[in-house]
Amino acid sequence: MIYRLNHTTTYHYSGAVSLSHHLLRLRPRDLPRQRCLHNDLHIEPRPDVLCAHRDYFGNAISFLTIEGSHRRLLITSRSEVEVKAPTMPDPAQTPAWERVRDIVPDGDAESFLQACEFLYASPLIKKQPEFAAYAAPSFPPGRPLLEAVLDLTARMHADFTFDPEATSVATPLLEVFQTRRGVCQDFAQLEIGFLRAMGVPARYISGYLETEPPPGQARLAGADASHAWVSFLCPGAGWIDVDPTNNLLVASRHITLGWGRDYSDVSPIRGIIIGSGEHSMDVAVDVIPMPESSSFDSALMTDRPEDSALPKS
Repeated sequence: MIYRLNHTTTYHYSGAVSLSHHLLRLRPRDLPRQRCLHNDLHIEPRPDVLCAHRDYFGNAISFLTIEGSHRRLLITSRSEVEVKAPTMPDPAQTPAWERVRDIVPDGDAESFLQACEFLYASPLIKKQPEFAAYAAPSFPPGRPLLEAVLDLTARMHADFTFDPEATSVATPLLEVFQTRRGVCQDFAQLEIGFLRAMGVPARYISGYLETEPPPGQARLAGADASHAWVSFLCPGAGWIDVDPTNNLLVASRHITLGWGRDYSDVSPIRGIIIGSGEHSMDVAVDVIPMPESSSFDSALMTDRPEDSALPKS
C-alpha cells in the first residue's frame, strides 16, 4: 500500500510568545517493510532555524526555533509512505519464551546491545511486581514466544477499556494498570512493562494506523490519530510488532514514525516556549490510502543498520 499522511498540529497561545524551540519526530522511518517516498514540513510562522538529524535510536528529527512575537504556531507534516505487510512466522514454531529471556543478558555484547537496552526500566515504564504477576499466565514453561505474546495481547484487549478521558500523558502506568482504562499509548507501555517483566526485550513504536469508517458512512477528515504499539524480540524472526489496543499483529495498515524505550523517547512534538499565559493544542491526522498498489524494489528490502546487529537465530 501507498499512504498519504497529513499531520497538523496547531498551538494557540493566550499571550504573546517571544521565543520557541521544538523537536519534531514526524518523518516516517525507512525500514525493510516501509519506505518514506516524500516528506515536507510547513511551519507558520516561518522558523528562523530549521535543521535535521537523527536521534540515538535512528529516528529522524527536525529542530526548529522561532524568534519574535507570535500567538499561534502551525506545524504540518505531509508524507507519502509505501508499506508492505511483514512475513510472520508460525506462532507455534517460534522458540520457547525462556530462550530469549536467557540468551539476551548473556549474549555477545555487540550483537545484543540494542536488545538489552529495551529490557530494563525506562523513564515511563518502571519494574512492578504486578506486571510480572499479570503476564505470568500467558508464559507457562516451554510455550512458544509468539503464542505467549499473542495470548497476553488478547487478555489485555479483553481486560482493559479504551477511554480517552481516563488518562493523560502524566498518568502513572501503575494507575492505568489498576483502573484498567486508557488509550493506545498506555496499553503499549503496559504491554512493554509486562514483556520486560518476563525478560523479553520490548520497545515502544510511535506511528499511525489507517482507520476505516463504518459501512455506508463517509470517511471523516482528521479521524485518524497518532497511534502506538509494541515491538518485541523473537530469536530467529527479529523484531515482531503487536498492537494491544486492537489485539492484532501489525501488518500493512500500520505506519512507523519511530521507536524508543517509551513515549518520552518518541513524542511527535515537544518544545519549550518563552512567554506568558496559557496555550491549547489541536491535532488532526489523516491517513489516506492511495488507489494504486505498490511493489518494493528488492534492493530496499535489506535490513537497515538499526536492525542488522540483532540476533536472527
